[in-house]
Amino acid sequence: MTAPLVEARGVRKTFGHNEVLQGIDLQVDVGEVVCLIGPSGSGKSTFLRCINHLERIDGGTLTVDGEHVGYRMHDDKLYELREDEVAERRAKIGMVFQRFNLFGHMTAERNVMEAPMSVLGLSKEQARREARELLTRVGLAERMHAYPHELSGGQQQRVAIARALAMKPQLMLFDEPTSALDPELVGEVLDVMRELAREGMTMIVVTHEMSFARDVADRVIFMDGGVVVEQGPAADVIGAPRHARTREFLGKVG
Repeated sequence: MTAPLVEARGVRKTFGHNEVLQGIDLQVDVGEVVCLIGPSGSGKSTFLRCINHLERIDGGTLTVDGEHVGYRMHDDKLYELREDEVAERRAKIGMVFQRFNLFGHMTAERNVMEAPMSVLGLSKEQARREARELLTRVGLAERMHAYPHELSGGQQQRVAIARALAMKPQLMLFDEPTSALDPELVGEVLDVMRELAREGMTMIVVTHEMSFARDVADRVIFMDGGVVVEQGPAADVIGAPRHARTREFLGKVG
């Protein structure tokens, strides 16, 4: 049995008096595509951000490839790592946000080159070569020298995916990557994500795109109120949900 790539045990997160995550237990295996679905405020995005320590957990443990991303364990206690240590562990986790967060003063090519040069120490020539390969892979061979303001939202999001892949991550996290896009641009981003899934990339995707979850996910997890209500194959969770809360949610999102 291979160890899970991501393992959450009793993960809790509180903002003020609001306990957003109420003890999440979850495992994600290498090569698995997991879609997190559920209403706004259910804790999906917070959980995703906890995986790469953009949010600190308040209880439980959370590991990626056997390591605590933001902490070290000593005498059964967690101690927060220095920021440079966190960055080193975070480098193996790619993340794509709702908003594209591209550097506006850099071309698409340069956006993809930047982190491999500054974090991985790649030469400019190697970083450029790999950036061009990745931009071609996401269908932007003709737009490498365009600046973000010259690209559509869908094109910007594809640059953001290429930028995350440039770090050669073990795991890709997607936080509602199509929610800020016009409807006609959603498909081009989902197509790139489908291809990544076919290639065996381990992915955790927060999404409201039920057709994508149905087609691509190995497992769908329905969250509500900071807990995992139901999980299983898409055919079960989306096609024949057991819980009334899941049925109610799916009835609203179509």
